[in-house]
Amino acid sequence: MGVPSQEELTQALSTAAKMREQDKDPDHLAKCLLNQHYQLELMNKVVKAAKVYLRSGHGSREHSQLLKAIEQVEQHEHNSTDDLTKRPL
Repeated sequence: MGVPSQEELTQALSTAAKMREQDKDPDHLAKCLLNQHYQLELMNKVVKAAKVYLRSGHGSREHSQLLKAIEQVEQHEHNSTDDLTKRPL
């Protein structure tokens, strides 16, 4: 499987957002794409925070940032996006 270019990813995310806004996502593909992209961004923050923590010699500030990044991932796992299109802008 090939990796999408930044332009392709931007276009896919934009199209997915429009599908959700227009409530035209019968198979939930747009919802899944948007959710997976958001989860990937959160996971990338965890990886970055872990690398900084390890390079810092296990500093307390860096440890706190790593824990915060992990908590964001865990919190997202418990949140529902079912009402995404109904939220006020």
